[in-house]
Amino acid sequence: MLAAPDIQNRPAQQGFCPFGDHVTWYRVVGDLRGGLAPLVVAHGGPGCTHDYVDAYKSIAKTGRAVVFYDQIGNGRSTHLPDAAADFWTVDLFLEELDGLLRHLEIQDDYCLLGQSWGGMLAAEHAVLRPNGLKALIIANSPSCFRTWVEEALRLRRDLPDGLHETLLTYEEKSAFEHPDYLAATDVFYRNHVCRMDPWPAEVVATFDAIAAYPTVYHTMNGPTEFHVIGTLKDWTIEARLHLIEAPTLVLTGRFDEATPRAAEAYANNIPCAQWVILGKSSHMPHVEEHDLCMSVVADFLKRSAK
Repeated sequence: MLAAPDIQNRPAQQGFCPFGDHVTWYRVVGDLRGGLAPLVVAHGGPGCTHDYVDAYKSIAKTGRAVVFYDQIGNGRSTHLPDAAADFWTVDLFLEELDGLLRHLEIQDDYCLLGQSWGGMLAAEHAVLRPNGLKALIIANSPSCFRTWVEEALRLRRDLPDGLHETLLTYEEKSAFEHPDYLAATDVFYRNHVCRMDPWPAEVVATFDAIAAYPTVYHTMNGPTEFHVIGTLKDWTIEARLHLIEAPTLVLTGRFDEATPRAAEAYANNIPCAQWVILGKSSHMPHVEEHDLCMSVVADFLKRSAK
């Protein structure tokens, strides 16, 4: 169970972290100096914002500070719509994360939760064996994008009313804005991204932000969650997962677009990793099964990181 210190009336700390010629926006919920290793939350995309993972602020009720940030190119951080495709690399976002940890002076004692692409980034961070990383949570993430695409196609074929064929038709024409394509996409998202109806406001806010500023998402991922043609299409970390030393929790939703097959290498190849599949969730158990998800995360952190 989550404890309940009074964090509701405490103002969150917000600021900007210098990152080269740019800035990274961050927000801290709770007390960074409260004695427990703070939890840093890396959002997905690439190209989302922190809004849709804001539910993880509930972890601050345990007395552990939670740090959110908008990755470069997104949200309140510097936008770079004219940057070349080769600017947007995994190494760029690793450098940004390291800079944030140093800026907040928590690089020697912190936990890291990455959701979706954020989990891929968190794994890339963890294989480098940073001394300060006390616990790792990989939530709703694939370990290989080729497997992600294979699974997405499998899930699409199971959609009703010929929607998979509709998607294929418009993808062949690169007609990603056609109303029929968008309608079919919405059905997939509501089955395998977030099954709540209506979607929470913070989830809508992130999707609105992607639509308004799609540079990073379109460059690294592609036009949709399941049509991955961006620079990350061949990404995999599976051969390096054995290097991770931090205690690790892997989270997957039963209906997740990051299916159990897409996530199983994390559980199988990270030494002593724990794997929890949440039975009523898709890609966002932090909102779909909020209380259960928070309890699982809080209990893991209590066991793994003082």
